[in-house]
Amino acid sequence: MGNRKGCEKMQIIITDSYEEMSMAAAKIAAGQIYFKPSSVLGLATGSTPLLMYKKLVEIYKNIDIDFSHIISFNLDEYIGLAQNNQQSYYYFMQENFFRHININIDNIHIPNGMAEDITKECADYDNMIKAAGGIDLQILGIGQNAHIGFNEPDIKFEATTHAVELDNDTIAANARFFADEKDVPRRAISMGIKTIMLAKKVVLLANGSNKAEAVYKAVCGKITPAAPASILQLHRDVMMIVDRKASALLPKELCN
Repeated sequence: MGNRKGCEKMQIIITDSYEEMSMAAAKIAAGQIYFKPSSVLGLATGSTPLLMYKKLVEIYKNIDIDFSHIISFNLDEYIGLAQNNQQSYYYFMQENFFRHININIDNIHIPNGMAEDITKECADYDNMIKAAGGIDLQILGIGQNAHIGFNEPDIKFEATTHAVELDNDTIAANARFFADEKDVPRRAISMGIKTIMLAKKVVLLANGSNKAEAVYKAVCGKITPAAPASILQLHRDVMMIVDRKASALLPKELCN
């Protein structure tokens, strides 16, 4: 495990590999569940947290942590994809995490990308988060353009859950999950920056040299909507777990 050093209120953990990053995140999530069995978790999808979920399933099976009272809220979902679509985030979460643990299906919340009234769906989603007492632990990835959730550059920081138009960079990055780039949805529902910032604790994961610039902007850059993740510098409890390639542009004093 690499070293830890605070950057204002931000704690940074540098790991030597994607697997080490994933295990560190899984242990943090498991600890949250162990010490507060009724925790509200904010969950991310995509390739970055995938191994974290697998490691968390292993911990669940080996240590017998209990998910039966856990409530989960996913960050986002594509608009126009049904739950049974293999590219939907609902399908991703079921296949890679939920069906392997004892979580109550009624406690799982993922935005409905097929809702007839998307505006109402977004408002209802935020209301459900509030009714659950807020998010205790929010897991985030980060896009190459420093987006978090599907909050693209120049998004309003005060936004709550909302519909977003995906940037071309995001569409291109997600095309690897689809047969053709033209199949990637152009719109999504995403927790907004305000919703994310209301989480009690945030853990952001990043690996690979292609995320190095985004990580630098998040940690050391100007706080600006042009780099949505930069707002995390103002959060009261943020931990960033990144591998050495993703930390390459950070100041040396944070990585030694």
